[in-house]
Amino acid sequence: MNRLAEELAARIAGRVLPNEPLKEHTTWRIGGPADLLVEPASREDLKMILRFVREKGLPFTVIGNGSNLLVSDTGVQGVVVKIGERMGAISVAGRSITAGAGAKLGRVAAVAQEAGLGGLEFTVGIPATIGGAVTMNAGANGSMIGDLVETVTVVDYVGQEKVFNRAELAFGYRYSRLQQLKAIVVEVVLGLTPDDPEAIRRRSQEYLQKRRRTQPLEYPSAGSVFKNPPGDAAGRLIELAGAKGLRIGDAMVSEKHANFIVNLGAAKASDVLSLIERVREMVRAKFGITLELEVKILGDSGAG
Repeated sequence: MNRLAEELAARIAGRVLPNEPLKEHTTWRIGGPADLLVEPASREDLKMILRFVREKGLPFTVIGNGSNLLVSDTGVQGVVVKIGERMGAISVAGRSITAGAGAKLGRVAAVAQEAGLGGLEFTVGIPATIGGAVTMNAGANGSMIGDLVETVTVVDYVGQEKVFNRAELAFGYRYSRLQQLKAIVVEVVLGLTPDDPEAIRRRSQEYLQKRRRTQPLEYPSAGSVFKNPPGDAAGRLIELAGAKGLRIGDAMVSEKHANFIVNLGAAKASDVLSLIERVREMVRAKFGITLELEVKILGDSGAG
């Protein structure tokens, strides 16, 4: 892999890191190494990386800020492409804000607030990139980011750029058509609402305070582990099933919010996976409901 790393590094402006621990790139702070972690500095870099993996026949995986990921203890084979801040330029034109896919949601919301554009307040505190958030249609407090999307630009796996409008992306609960495409989000345009920056700031602070009150932000986590079943809340079901506070190794079902599994310090992916299955069993036994995962699992885990 070192030879491949040198060869790829000579072709792109971005970073190439062999045998990079992915726990450094996920909010759960869990995960073994990537054979190669690559952070492109531009769309041209990304297209070159895609050409490189095709040439070499290497498997590849794309991540953003790793805020919705459980990476296996053995890591991920091949190339992990991290769309980060170097592909995160932000600009404002009228009521629209354009953000590179690697821009953190918090930074996009801050730029919008400064420009007097409201609508993103509900995202404050979500530790995702805009590309990842749009792909999974991230939401909070009854709002979803897909409702704000005007267009999304992607680069497909053969290096072609395509632009989709909101109607083409079939946004739903924690879903967009982007999840099915063999393509990588590179840019998002959001349509926002003009408003007083101070009013936007106040609403953002209210959302942030609520998040701090109700979520275990003091520990590494990946946010909500399970999707909410129709008409119910996964956290409520988990709590009523008696799983709150359940612990395996250093992985624990949060005492503050039962749909969070926190890393108390040295949790392994295997601990989290065991806890996920235990929680599922308890909810299934009590309510006859099988909870679906909201988090994505990368690497060889054996989890369903």
